[in-house]
Amino acid sequence: MNAQTLRTILLVLVALGALLVYAAAFTVSQTQQALVLQVGRVRSVLNQAGTDRPGLYFKIPFVETVVYFEKRLLDLDLPVQTVLSADRQNLEVDAFARYKISDPLRFYQAVNNIPTANQRLSSFTNAATRNVLASASRDAIVRTQREALMNRIQEEVNRQAKNLGIEIIDLRLTRVDLPAANSQAVYGRMQTERQREAADLRANGERDAATIRARADRDVTVLIAEAGQKADQLRGAGDADRNRILAEAFGQDQDFFAFYRSMQAYEKGLTGSDTRLVISPSSEFFRYFNDPQGRARPAAAAAPSGQ
Repeated sequence: MNAQTLRTILLVLVALGALLVYAAAFTVSQTQQALVLQVGRVRSVLNQAGTDRPGLYFKIPFVETVVYFEKRLLDLDLPVQTVLSADRQNLEVDAFARYKISDPLRFYQAVNNIPTANQRLSSFTNAATRNVLASASRDAIVRTQREALMNRIQEEVNRQAKNLGIEIIDLRLTRVDLPAANSQAVYGRMQTERQREAADLRANGERDAATIRARADRDVTVLIAEAGQKADQLRGAGDADRNRILAEAFGQDQDFFAFYRSMQAYEKGLTGSDTRLVISPSSEFFRYFNDPQGRARPAAAAAPSGQ
């Protein structure tokens, strides 16, 4: 065997060795878990939580194969489903979950891959959601007990998902609403109730306004009556004082009193631009026109004699 043939054989052996090393070596990263399968049988589990570490590993070339699984959290987006609450209300529930593969061996044996696992988890979650929410009222689901109900759903799903080598880390109800038709009906009912309350408030306001107006009118009437009564009393007292004063004046000077009363009569009787009196010029009414002293005319002068 010459040197050239020897070199060729060595090169072939080195190439085969490199090929065998390449086929035998594999790496497992920090975000992966791996199963080493030997003719379909699981020989070892690598980088599972609490066991091994990520790095370089070797397997028997062409005999053993490696199957990788995610070690990070996986998302499960659930479709919207309609559930019936304890108070017979249809609710549209939208939820999502985050999970991890806690046991890759059991996961491989139960579902083998992530799409199948998502289908099984969706089925478990939908069933648990319907069962748990069916025992709670709408207000409890939407407001008062939402957190507790989500925890119950997560616990129930985890009991079933454990058989798949899966652990639910977080489960949330992102949206809980009435169906569109029910929402419109509820909106219409709320609108009707608000309109009824507004009508009641307006009716009560009008009633109170009428009561206040009636009370105010009554008070005004009473005040006017009391004011009129007091005015009449004051007017009567004034008239009495005036008459008393006039009487006293008349008693002191009867001629002046007669003159004063005549002046008042002239003022009232002769006002206006067109005053007509159908009386005799010699009437007692004009006594102060005929005589400033107010002395009465003699009877003979009052009427022509013999006529």
